[in-house]
Parts: sequence; structure tokens; C-alpha cells
Amino acid sequence: MKPTLFDLEQLARGAGAILREGYSKEHQISYKGVIDLVTEIDHASESFLITKIQAQFPDSHIIAEESGETKGENAGLWYIDPLDGTVNYSHHIPVFCVSIAYAFNGSVILGAVYDPLRDEMFTAERGKGAFLNGKPIHASNVTELQKSLLVTGFPYDTWNTEKDNFRNFEKLAKMTQGVRRLGSAALDGCYVAAGRFDAFWELTLRPWDIAAAGLIAEEAGARVTATDGKPDYISAPQSILASAPGIYEKMMEQLN
Repeated sequence: MKPTLFDLEQLARGAGAILREGYSKEHQISYKGVIDLVTEIDHASESFLITKIQAQFPDSHIIAEESGETKGENAGLWYIDPLDGTVNYSHHIPVFCVSIAYAFNGSVILGAVYDPLRDEMFTAERGKGAFLNGKPIHASNVTELQKSLLVTGFPYDTWNTEKDNFRNFEKLAKMTQGVRRLGSAALDGCYVAAGRFDAFWELTLRPWDIAAAGLIAEEAGARVTATDGKPDYISAPQSILASAPGIYEKMMEQLN
């Protein structure tokens, strides 16, 4: 049995309640890398999601940020980020979300990204459009970089990688109304879908960061590819450009 978009929404709301309840508390922080941290709330949210998915949809194949890959027997694949924006969360900065995507036969067909503090639920089902709290959303119609507002992110190993993204940041900041860095790739993509940002790019990601938001941006009319223009932005090595159609080619030109 395949899940419905309503199922993903319910899962995201349940995990979001865990994030909301724990937000104002002091957190138990451990480190996966020098600046790549995880809290007890990441684990609680992920445990909730995996337990619910396995109970409702047995034999599911799940790829989750904290516990890795859980092999399943069916053709469905879940991508789970139980808390996207953990650094923000650990510092009590209110920019974070739950991200859940479901793929079937290699194609992401359902996505839900939930911001529990703003009670904003971004959703999409392939071929049926994108929505924010049940109302249709659309990418912006901007056609000039100078009139665009962009968003990006940086890798956790930014001090020792050639893909540190700072040259792109500096260049595009001087060509546009500005470049923001929110600290949540899933919300970045959804904000492009809602027309709040005109484009989002990032060079080093993981599939759970962008599977749901990429589909939501696509269904909102944005052009979504890897930064080299290839249509697959989920397979390694992950990178993404989600852009209003009117500036997509200009963004590609600058990033390459």
C-alpha cells in the first residue's frame, strides 16, 4: 500500500509537535562533525517517524538523516529529515522544519515540509501542483537578476573544500537584491515555491535535505535541477538549483 499526501502531512505534523514542544528547552548536543551537530530532538522526531511509517506501511525502504538506511521490500522509498535546521534549533533560532518525501520506482511523487512554529505546511503531489496550508503556491515571475532575492547554504566542511560556495555568494550578492542564508535547505526550496525567494542554490547536500522541497518547487512552477543542469538533483553528488523560470538560465550562467 502506498501512502497518500494526507499521510505525509499527518506524519509531519506529529514530528512537528515534538519539535515545537522541545524548542524552548535546553538540548543535549552531540557532534557528527566539527560544526555538524545533532540534538536529542532530532532523534525523538526521527524515531517517531520511522515507527509510524513501519507500522502503517510495512516493508518500507527508508533513508533518514540520523539512522541512515532501513532496507525494505517494496518499491517505495522514504526520505526523512526529522529536523532540518538543527543548528538554528539548538540556538533557539526559529527557522527549522520537518521534511518528508516519498518516491516510487525512482521518482519522488509526494512531499511535505512542515514549519511547526509558523504552522506552515508545504505540500506537493507530482502532477497536481504545490500548496501552502491547502492553498496553491507558485514560483515568482521575475525575469531580471537585479530584481531577484536569492537564498543559499554552505557545506559543513566549508574550510577545506573547493565547493565552499563563497565565490558564488559574493558574485550573486552583487548582482541581485541580496542573498540570504536561512540554515534550512528544505525551507529554502519551499520559499522559492511560494515566491518568497526567486532562486535557491546549494552545492553540497544530502537527499533528505531536498527531496520534498525539490518536488514542491517543481510543482509550483520553478525549474529544479542540479547546478550543472542535470535533471537528477537527488543522486550523489547532490547539488540543487531551484529557480523562477525567468532567471534560471541566468543563474546557470553564473554558477557555471
